[in-house]
Amino acid sequence: MTHELAAVDRWWRAADYLSAGQIYLRDNALLRHPLEPGHIKPRLLGHWGTAPALNLVWAHLNRAICERGLQALFVAGPGHGGPAMLANAWLEGTYSERYPAVTLDEAGMTALFRQFSTPGGVPSHAAPQTPGSIHEGGELGYSLAHAYGAALDAPERVVACVVGDGEAETGTLAASWHLNAFLNPTTDGSVLPILNLNGWKIANPTILARLPESQLIELFRGYGYTPTIVEGEVGVDPMTVHEAFASALDDALDRIDGIRAEHAGDPDGPQPAWPMIVLRTPKGWTGPREVDGVPIEGTWRAHQVPLERVREDPARLRLLEEWMRSYRPEELFTATGAPVPELDAHRPRGAARMSATPAANGGELRRDPVLPDAAAHRVAPGATVESTRVLGRWLADVMRANPRDFRLFGPDETASNRLDAVWEVTSTQWMPARLPVDIRLGRTGRVIEVLSENLLQGLLEGYLLTGRHGLLASYEAFIHIVDAMFNQHAKWLEVADEVPWRRSVSSLNYLLSSHVWRQDHNGFSHQDPGFLNLVVNKGPGVVRVYLPPDANTLLAVAEHCLASRDHVNVIVAGKQPEPSYLSFEAARAHAERGLGVWEWAGTEVEGREPDAVVAAAGDVPTLEALAAVDLLREAVPELRVRVVNVVDLMRLRSPDEHPHGLPADEFSAVFTDAAPVVFAFHGYPSLIHQLAYRQPNHGGFHVHGFRERGTTTTPFDMLRMNGLDRYSLALAVLRHVPGAELRHPHAVAHLTAGRERMRAHALEFGEDSPEVTATGWLERLIGAARD
Repeated sequence: MTHELAAVDRWWRAADYLSAGQIYLRDNALLRHPLEPGHIKPRLLGHWGTAPALNLVWAHLNRAICERGLQALFVAGPGHGGPAMLANAWLEGTYSERYPAVTLDEAGMTALFRQFSTPGGVPSHAAPQTPGSIHEGGELGYSLAHAYGAALDAPERVVACVVGDGEAETGTLAASWHLNAFLNPTTDGSVLPILNLNGWKIANPTILARLPESQLIELFRGYGYTPTIVEGEVGVDPMTVHEAFASALDDALDRIDGIRAEHAGDPDGPQPAWPMIVLRTPKGWTGPREVDGVPIEGTWRAHQVPLERVREDPARLRLLEEWMRSYRPEELFTATGAPVPELDAHRPRGAARMSATPAANGGELRRDPVLPDAAAHRVAPGATVESTRVLGRWLADVMRANPRDFRLFGPDETASNRLDAVWEVTSTQWMPARLPVDIRLGRTGRVIEVLSENLLQGLLEGYLLTGRHGLLASYEAFIHIVDAMFNQHAKWLEVADEVPWRRSVSSLNYLLSSHVWRQDHNGFSHQDPGFLNLVVNKGPGVVRVYLPPDANTLLAVAEHCLASRDHVNVIVAGKQPEPSYLSFEAARAHAERGLGVWEWAGTEVEGREPDAVVAAAGDVPTLEALAAVDLLREAVPELRVRVVNVVDLMRLRSPDEHPHGLPADEFSAVFTDAAPVVFAFHGYPSLIHQLAYRQPNHGGFHVHGFRERGTTTTPFDMLRMNGLDRYSLALAVLRHVPGAELRHPHAVAHLTAGRERMRAHALEFGEDSPEVTATGWLERLIGAARD
């Protein structure tokens, strides 16, 4: 083992040298000359503190890969771990393969240094440009969830996840320890968490690093792990740490092999106690011990740039040179600047390299999903159904057709959101104890439910980025829990699209149900459609928002989204009984267009411009918009009203703002150049104005939507409170059509009285009046359209 560890130490020193060089040097990469101010970058950016531990783990994993034929994926959880990831990718040769200009020699090393945290270069975290990365680390907390998602349905894969102790204080990471409850050793891969206790965050100590060792061990045993602690304090001989970590890693991998052997052929076995390693090393290990009498190594001061003002201070410049020469670069790199041949002993080959594994470039592994024709679940126009229940039956077919690479993720709400048909095909995957009273739980299953949208999104992201397919279903109001995670994933996709060697991955698909307009029973806390506002602000090449009005359109939209790549698709659909308007063929065509005029629903006369346009986006707004037009048909029969339905919200944008945007002439053809547009919208009204502000006739848009008014009340009264009810929409048409309000005072009075009558009924009886729940008018309208 001594010879092997000497090679590991050499690799570690080389990676540390390269990590420090990226932060400081723009020239003299091999220190062929004494350092001068001109060799130093003008702006010192980057994070040194976590790099030595990341490099140590990488070096030891390479030994294990070579000795065991391990199929490993590396997840760097500590923030801004980019220098380490880049250093190891360059040492493995992958970086030069991906970026031929960054050659495996002195010139390439100089290029590697110069590009780091430099304008036009690469960022300081493990971004999409970094070979071997599926986890950026820009925002902390998601590494372990990504690791577990990457391990699902990949039985040969070991995902080594280094968790920073600062990161471990985030809510998502703290909950992620529970994800071993969903990993089956027979059908899934393995996750090896390596908690790096370096003791400090940016400026304060970390909680886990200050726990007594007995409590730390009890904590992780309680989470269901078998922890091993490796100690390495300031001043300790690195070889001592190498020996301890090598022993711990070998023991952990042996335990994983033992668990897998024990469960081989028995996917119904009990939950095992997976191994984990606690690696206690100084922050900024091997860096400057102290500067100007102030301790650096092993303190928070090593977090970012441990030596500042190097260009200006000759004494600090000498300290930097001493530090970098302490790695003995002459033993690590040849005269040309290439890694010395001795490093080959533990350099994996080809796809076995963690920087080159296809799992970290999931599009290399991805296969198009087999999508059964959704038309098999079509609904007849005029039928009243729960749209998401119809979708659930199609998702069950999708699971049948994709038994190893499609999963449904949800926070204990699969049945609540009416997707329970999937349980005809599968179970909820669950490894802890089961009781006789339990239903739908199995050791293997295509559904994962845990009451944390953060964990679900992290699992799904890890699953998608390693080449698979999935869907996350959630209550609309509580998807806000993953706002920041959505941001990070959308940014990843935006950047990845600009990286030529990154292959396309399946889109991240959200299904938001139990939405704002039918949360009247749960009340104000459950009423919030604002996730859409967040989504539309991200890159137009990435985000899509769909508001299907009925079950058939939902099927068509879902079919499209599951087949798509490199997007974030948000689908909003209700779970309550609602009408179906379109045949499946018409719904599919409507979904493809993204919006359209529903001639059968309006009262306009062919060849003449309408007096007004009533538009709708969303299932409940569509029903109210149609009802408003029906009220106007009776009250003011001579009024010409056009009905427009919007499925793809991005169609409202101009084409220079989004690829789905409508050209101005097409927009005018739908919404006219001058007619007032009363728009019934699912979300906050300002969003429609934000999207359409550059389109013709935008000044004529009058949007009704959620105005942050809610409570526990009836469905109609919820609409009334926000001015989205059919009476309010009809009155708005009369108000905005020039002169209509004055010409038709009886209609105004009739509609106003009807609105108040509906409110009084709800207050007196605690339910809505049959006048607004009955759909005979709609059935007649749809029937007439069919005829």
